[in-house]
Amino acid sequence: MRQRDPKRDPEALLAQLRQAQARESQGKLKIFFGAAAGVGKTYAMLVEAHERKRAGADVVAGVVETHGRAETAALLEGLETVPLHEVEYRGTVLREFGLDAALARRPGLLLLDELAHTNAPGSRHAKRWQDVEELLIAGIDVYTTLNVQHVESLWDAVAEITGVHVRETVPDSIIDRADEIEIVDLPVDDLLQRLREGKVYIAPQIESAIQNFFRKDNLIALRELALRRTAERVDAQMEPYRRMHERHRATAGGRLLVCIGKPATAPKLVRAARRMAASLRVPWTALYVERPGRSQGSPKDEEYISDVLSFAEELGADTAILSGLRISDEILAYARERNASRIVVGKPSRPRWKEMLFGSLANSLIRESQDIDVYVIRGDVGEERESPKAGPEPSPQGRAYGRAIATVAVCSAVAWLMRPYFELSNLIMVYLLGVIVVAVGSGRGPAIVASVLSVAAFDFFFVPPFLTFAVSDTQYLVTFAVMLAAALVLSTMASRLREQTRGARDRERRAAALYKLSRDLADRQDVDELLGRAVETVEDIFASRAVILVPDANARVGVRAGDASLLGPGGHDHGVAQWVFDRGEWAGLGTHTLPGAQALFIPLKGSHGAAGVLGIRPANVRTLLRPDQFALLETCASQTALALERAELAAQAERSRVQIEAERLRNTLLSSVSHDLRTPLAAITGATSSLLEEGGALAPETRRELVESIGEEAARLNRLVGNLLDMSRLESGALKVQKEWHSLEEVIGAALERLGSRLDGRSVDVRLPDGLGLVPLDDVLIQQVVYNLVENALKYTPAGSPIEVRADSAPGEVWVEVADRGPGLPPGEEQRVFEKFYRLREANRPGGIGLGLTIARGIVEAHGGTMTAGNRPEGGAWFRFSLPVPGEPPRLEPEPGEAGADATGGAGVADHRG
Repeated sequence: MRQRDPKRDPEALLAQLRQAQARESQGKLKIFFGAAAGVGKTYAMLVEAHERKRAGADVVAGVVETHGRAETAALLEGLETVPLHEVEYRGTVLREFGLDAALARRPGLLLLDELAHTNAPGSRHAKRWQDVEELLIAGIDVYTTLNVQHVESLWDAVAEITGVHVRETVPDSIIDRADEIEIVDLPVDDLLQRLREGKVYIAPQIESAIQNFFRKDNLIALRELALRRTAERVDAQMEPYRRMHERHRATAGGRLLVCIGKPATAPKLVRAARRMAASLRVPWTALYVERPGRSQGSPKDEEYISDVLSFAEELGADTAILSGLRISDEILAYARERNASRIVVGKPSRPRWKEMLFGSLANSLIRESQDIDVYVIRGDVGEERESPKAGPEPSPQGRAYGRAIATVAVCSAVAWLMRPYFELSNLIMVYLLGVIVVAVGSGRGPAIVASVLSVAAFDFFFVPPFLTFAVSDTQYLVTFAVMLAAALVLSTMASRLREQTRGARDRERRAAALYKLSRDLADRQDVDELLGRAVETVEDIFASRAVILVPDANARVGVRAGDASLLGPGGHDHGVAQWVFDRGEWAGLGTHTLPGAQALFIPLKGSHGAAGVLGIRPANVRTLLRPDQFALLETCASQTALALERAELAAQAERSRVQIEAERLRNTLLSSVSHDLRTPLAAITGATSSLLEEGGALAPETRRELVESIGEEAARLNRLVGNLLDMSRLESGALKVQKEWHSLEEVIGAALERLGSRLDGRSVDVRLPDGLGLVPLDDVLIQQVVYNLVENALKYTPAGSPIEVRADSAPGEVWVEVADRGPGLPPGEEQRVFEKFYRLREANRPGGIGLGLTIARGIVEAHGGTMTAGNRPEGGAWFRFSLPVPGEPPRLEPEPGEAGADATGGAGVADHRG
């Protein structure tokens, strides 16, 4: 298979470009690296800082430890210092690096000594190297110092060389992140001379240091480690250059897989795997396989495994958690799936008889790995840092073994009662039944104990000589052996079935929880409803309290859903949530960053960055950080982030659609108005210029025609502007309907009167029934509706054709209809004629901007009525609107001299002719 050319691989080039862009926006890190204290790292850092300052750089000292050395303290003169941050701990005020002050000062270069330093409890970060990471992200260059014994991957090697177990370490990812590493070296004899002169430690500590850590052989070995680590870093920096220029030497390829097992050996395996992966230049993965039901380890072990996986991530590993009954099968399947070529496991530590009885993971991997190399590494290295100490079995396990003993006792009692009536083989069945009950209810360990006790009880109570463990007939030895073997097999199968059932139940619970969350989030588009449902689901799954914070326009997070009290009194932890949103990292309860917070804060990461922050306060944080629960929580946060992002994208799409529609309407309006405005303006301009230029020479009739033309076009222009204003009022909601009781006859008559001379030559047949009564309406607006409908009929019907205006009443409403004898409406266009700017474009029909009918329908709907349109069977179109008439209308009193008029205001039939 032909490999891609790295120089032409677009994906590789794009990845390199993105990485370069990300690094450009961050600060630069330089580490002054040494083999031991006293070689001059701080002194070298200060010397270079002064050179940078003389070159014009803004240099500020954060924390510089002089350790009483006069020449080092002298170099601090002339450098601005960041104020230290005071932290109260157990009644003592501790002074630590002022991270917030440094971020506010934002110097060009910050000096921060002792990268491996552990911050005081209550600080934002547990370690100083985490402070450095935040400074770099803020774009601040950092100079710092580090000794080789503090490199995490070399912890084992340093412990074997010096016998000292260093407590403060720095993950290798920070060293790999450094833009420059300068090794500060000093010959061993010179360093010992400086130690004797008191330039490293004070006098009482000198002799002890020389006899222990600072022995000459130790210093030589540490110096070699420092040089090798620096060379490894230089070689890693050259690797991209070699790949781009095809000068790299062949690498082994594949992936390295390290299997995490016992907590006591896991850190050593992780460090060894990191060193091996670095030397082979291959990616590596830390893998942990848990048995279904989690019956194999104590809660402390599970907590420590979670810490070890986090530790592996700090060293640059991918991590994975699998579940299966046979661990070797899961490891090999994962290795083949991920194309792993090497597997690292710990050396077996169980007794030989247990390996023969239950098997060995290392042996199984070696036999079944085929083309995958297996490395077995010694796991014990003396005292492990922060390793959980062995303790008594948890009380639930103690109760399980007690139930096993009680079950055997009950089986013995039942068998004793059955003894006079049944054979011994039937009594054995009672004990086997008890073993199965224990295996199903309590697991494998108690079942094995029950098996052994059952054989012993059967021998003691039912095999002669009775009440002793002596056996008179050797045939019973075979019986005991078969009984024990059967009990062990049954207990193993039953406990395995129990573990499979519990594992399936756990997987089903997790799958059901994720399905429920996904379904609930997918069904909701409203952000508040979506976040509220997400909070409810998270609280239900993890038996905890939760809150979700989302950013505003200024990227400041605020509570949008959930329990705001999780932020503490007065929103004390709001700053923690803001930090999590800005950095995109976990922080708060149970983490190494701001662990004093009252809740655990998780960034809701979407495809375009953090969309918000999830805060959760569980009843037991250790249970929440268990590997399976941790993965489930992370998945829930991801689902919530994606749903929040989807809702935001939907809102953006809706805003874009509205904007596009508004733009389309604007363009339509401009195209319509530009023509309809220019036509009357052109007519007015032409007539006016004729009057001005040839006014004296024009005949009176011609002058009159020009003036009438100006008046008609001005009126047309006025109607056009009026329609635009009416449409604007309708859409903005500024149109206010003021209903009063009016007669429809008067409203229709006033509308026809406004049309005036435009009705010349037309027959308008108005038909109103007697007793129509008064109608609640805004007479000015409804008059405009009738005007627009009749004007529309005038436009789209042949000259001289009649127009009909009819009205009638129905229960709870009245309706008015305007009909004509024109060509009618095109089929399917009956409702489109009410849309804005819609016009019939046949050649024999006049133009317009298409707002008259839209305004008419808007006015009717503002009255609570409806408007429809259609075609007449005999030809022509009709437009009808209805208005609600709640209650009984008032009766009109006849005015003097109108005794013959209809008291209800009915007008009968009227014929308006122009």
